[in-house]
Amino acid sequence: MTGTHTGGPTGHRPGRSLAWRIGTPVVAILSGSLFVVSATNSDGTDLRPGRYTDLAGLVEGEAADYQSVEDRFNALSEEVDRLGANVSDENVDRARAEVEELNDPAGFTPRTGPGVKITLADGPEDLLEEAASRNRDLPPEERLNLNRFVVHQQDIQAVVNALWTGGATAVTIAGQRVISTTGIKCKGPVVQLAGVPYPQPYVIEAVGDQSSLLASIDTDELVSRYRSDSDNAEIRIGWSLEEADQIKAPAYDAVLDLQYARPLR
Repeated sequence: MTGTHTGGPTGHRPGRSLAWRIGTPVVAILSGSLFVVSATNSDGTDLRPGRYTDLAGLVEGEAADYQSVEDRFNALSEEVDRLGANVSDENVDRARAEVEELNDPAGFTPRTGPGVKITLADGPEDLLEEAASRNRDLPPEERLNLNRFVVHQQDIQAVVNALWTGGATAVTIAGQRVISTTGIKCKGPVVQLAGVPYPQPYVIEAVGDQSSLLASIDTDELVSRYRSDSDNAEIRIGWSLEEADQIKAPAYDAVLDLQYARPLR
């Protein structure tokens, strides 16, 4: 005798129920694993950050971080000066007098006077693109070096060194005082000055006897090489030189970061 099922095709229900019971925890475990891996790799940061969408944002963000450190440094320095003001004996007074005497040549006092202003900038982008296009059709030995279109740290250093040689009493880059420990280095498309990134154009100003400064610039071999690229119609890297009656060089107030070599053992 054949019976009939009144509840429909119930024979398949146990299979579907088992698949859901197994599949749901597996999916949940895999999802949780992905979240853990993502959090570990990001180290608490956004894996697709939108903070630095362009060069201006990068420079602004790095400069803000540096300013925060500098403000903290200045606050601590003021506290040290305040606490040390109550300490007085012969040796301390002698040391303070030596520090006071060296403040000006070390760049820790402002300077104002006549001088020169020099501006360096990358070559026009259209000339760079034209040179890159021509290079594709030329053998390697005839190609134009595309690095000649860009201002490098050695170009800035060459100008600064020439100004020192010409007797400059104070030099600034982008308005920041340059001292003996100031580091100038390239980092990607920007130049870092004492750890702070600055985009081009780079304005270099010097206080000193104008005739001596100009003569030193005119006779410096590295600067002359740069200026020849500025005069080259195919490159035209940026160069501008002006005499100024009043150059203001603020006192150096950034963090002193002394670096030195270690002997090999």
